Amino acid sequence: MKILPYKNLFVGITEALENIFFNSRYADREIERILKSNPRWGSKDRAFIAETVYDCVRWKRMIEASMGKTVTTENLWEFVGTRFVLEGVKLPDWDEFRGISTKEVLKRNHAATNSNFAVRESIPDWLNKLGIAELGEERWQTEIEKMNLTAPTVIRVNTLKTNKKSLQKALKEENIQTNILSKYPDALELAEKTNVFRTAAFKEGLFEIQDAGSQMIAPFLDVRPGMRIVDACAGAGGKTLHLSALVQNKGQIFALDLHEWKLKELKKRAKRNGAQNIQTKVIDSTKVIKRLENSADRLLIDAPCSGLGVLSRNPDSKWKLSPEFIEKVKKEQQKILNDYSKMVKKGGALVYATCSILPSENSLQVKSFLEKHTEFKLVREKQLFPSQTGFDGFYMAYLEKVE
Repeated sequence: MKILPYKNLFVGITEALENIFFNSRYADREIERILKSNPRWGSKDRAFIAETVYDCVRWKRMIEASMGKTVTTENLWEFVGTRFVLEGVKLPDWDEFRGISTKEVLKRNHAATNSNFAVRESIPDWLNKLGIAELGEERWQTEIEKMNLTAPTVIRVNTLKTNKKSLQKALKEENIQTNILSKYPDALELAEKTNVFRTAAFKEGLFEIQDAGSQMIAPFLDVRPGMRIVDACAGAGGKTLHLSALVQNKGQIFALDLHEWKLKELKKRAKRNGAQNIQTKVIDSTKVIKRLENSADRLLIDAPCSGLGVLSRNPDSKWKLSPEFIEKVKKEQQKILNDYSKMVKKGGALVYATCSILPSENSLQVKSFLEKHTEFKLVREKQLFPSQTGFDGFYMAYLEKVE
């Protein structure tokens, strides 16, 4: 039987959950903060905290149903204890856990999960209705079940500095085992979760953390050395760096974003990666787009979206999303496609991509765009479903600007 570690770790767990649920913090950043503020914790303790926090966030609604009440700042210990009861763990005789009845928890859990898919898979009712309306009940339920599994950790080999076999060997020398993913040219999957950011291989810029599904987007753009490429929603630059590697540092890549701090992070990563053909530009006015009109051989629009393809990696987004936000982001997607597509030159092409599985954010957005922009034509599109790939869900469409 699983034995719970010492009580001090639960102080960190409940503090993280309070900030995630009630102070609008992102789970990954909050876990990182908690771990950094407690450097004396060992690797097993740190893994236990991260795993417990993610599990509690992922299964929030189901745990609440098993408690028979909504989680609050006052009952966070009961909430966490209930999660362990559901895992078959005997709770220690701590004052904070004394009010928890294993029998009552299991009884409530059985009643709630047997009658309601949204409770069993721990998603809001509105989201369940939306998913069924867009994808059909069978497809939606299949994807949600898959995204409630822990996401694997995948790294992308930086081919500017190394290759897959050499990196695998280098990591093995640092006691990190990886598996080759044959369908993904530059991907290695970690055999078990570990902090790879401390490795010499990472510090030397030999790889980046990037989901296997995400690694499909840059190659979909069909880039070649010497091209002028624009990554219009670059963020911290995961796909920008991949593009730089694909064109072997030859040509120009313009990385654009609304947020200067993200582009500063990209510059740090580019230096570590040895990516020398990237220029960053903050979109602080319409002039930035205007100056690049009709100039790009390739344009990547990795559009803001609901994130409903990456719930396994970001389970807290289930509780932060709302119908109003999704409607707002769809309007934003339309505007970005309309405005940014002007940067593509005749004979060039763009890829519109999201990390969503909803047709209304994906194929329907492309269809609407093409109806208004007859100078573009759809050449190919791809929807990656988590249940089919085992990785994150992504959509991508390749649109060519007719000469």
